[in-house]
Parts: sequence; C-alpha cells; structure tokens
Amino acid sequence: MEILRSLDAMREWRASLAPSQRVGFAPTMGNLHAGHIELINVIKQQSDVVVASIFVNPMQFGGNEDLDAYPRTLEADLAKLEASGTAAVFTPTTTDIYPDGVSQHTAVDVPGLTDVLCGASRPGHFRGVTTVVSKLLGIVRPHIAAFGAKDLQQVLVIKKMVRDLSINTEIEVVPTVRESDGLAMSSRNGYLSHDERALAPLFSRTLEETAKRVAESGSDIKTVIAEGEAILTEAGFVVDYLEARHTYDLSEASSLNQETALFGAAFLGTTRLIDNRIV
Repeated sequence: MEILRSLDAMREWRASLAPSQRVGFAPTMGNLHAGHIELINVIKQQSDVVVASIFVNPMQFGGNEDLDAYPRTLEADLAKLEASGTAAVFTPTTTDIYPDGVSQHTAVDVPGLTDVLCGASRPGHFRGVTTVVSKLLGIVRPHIAAFGAKDLQQVLVIKKMVRDLSINTEIEVVPTVRESDGLAMSSRNGYLSHDERALAPLFSRTLEETAKRVAESGSDIKTVIAEGEAILTEAGFVVDYLEARHTYDLSEASSLNQETALFGAAFLGTTRLIDNRIV
C-alpha cells in the first residue's frame, strides 16, 4: 500500500495509473471503524484500484467544536486500510489543502440543502464539507467515491454539488453499518461514557420505531414524531432535531407522497449522535 503524504506524491501516483484503470475513492477523517472499511469493501467491487484519504478538515468544525480533540489514530488506520486491500492512502497536511489558510481559501456553498437539520445546528459545517470534498475529488480524480448513508444529509449535499459543478465522479451511497445493538457506527461513539454507551442504542431504536409509526400514520406525522422525541427526552437525551423530510430536496414532509426519511440528532452527555431511517 502506498502512503502519499503530499500533493505531489498523490498526483504522481494518480498519473502512474493506466487510463483504463477505474479508480475508487473513500474520503475519511481517520479514526476508522468497520463502517469506513465497508466503504472500501463496496468500492473495491466497482473499481480496479482504491485510494482512501485521511484528513481532519478544520473548515467543517465550528467555533464551539474542539478540532484538537478529534481522535487521530493514523498508524492504526493505515493498518486497517492495508488489510482491507486499499492501494493507496492520501494523508495531506492542512497546508496542502489550505495553503493560504482556511479563512482565505475559496469555499463551495450548496444552497437549500444546507440550511436545515445539521446545517441549522452547525452553521458553516457543510461549507467545509463541500469545499474539502470538491478539492479531494479534483486531486484524486476518482471515477467513483463512496459515502455512508448514516450522514444522509451530507450525501444529498455532495450529490447535488457533484451534479451542479459537473464533477465527473459517481457517488456511491453505502448503507449504514451498525453495532450489534443497533447503534450506528461513528468515530464519536468513543466519546461516550460506559453508562452513556449502554443507553445510546435507544436513540437508533426510537428512530426506527418512529419511522415505522410515521409510515403507518400517513398524515399525523408531527404527533408521532413528538411522541418519539418525548421518549428520548425522558430517557436523558437532549434532542437537537427529529424531523421527517423529503429526500429529494429536504423539504419538511407533511405527507408521504415522495420518498421521506426521518432524520435525528441528539446529545447524550457531550456526544452528539446522528442517524436516520427511510420511512
């Protein structure tokens, strides 16, 4: 496995590939778990070579979010990627990605989809995501890139960006990988205390049960969601949002005449959990 620690090394490796080789790409921020490896496994089936990136992107962290505390486990991550059959790993520095600093870098904004849900709770977050993803796609030039469905809003934002900017990369959405108790795998799960980790699966179960009830209720969506939110609040979660929205434009769903998903985010202690279920 090639470890590409600079822009020049990444570009040289990419240029060394035959034009006929199909390149798959899995961008990550490291601290890898089985969900990340599933991105590699899925993309391998559709590619000749797979490259991953590990970059903790400062532009997507808000002022009240601790960038320095984000787990960095590079050596363990590299071992997992090598075992998964990844051909190359791009590990750029912040200077590689933002040579003039984050505040002076050109940014990519995707309107509409980024104003709600996590976009409302974390202003500027998706601006950071779309900027770094567009840059990584430009550097790596993959034919296909994989993203996890756990971050469904992020997937929808990236798909719109790729479409709007005519980026020649297919976006593959990989189903959410879950722990045996149903909790969606996330690097942030490591922040949970022992007691919080024991309670955390209730978040995913409540979303699943609420989504089923929304599908059965048809029209009484808000009442069903309010009941789901009350279950979480009573258990000790601080609910950020629990909302049914259409997946084509993230408009609020008052009916189920278009594909709809239930999106949820909640704090358990200081850890913010997110998940979703298609209704």
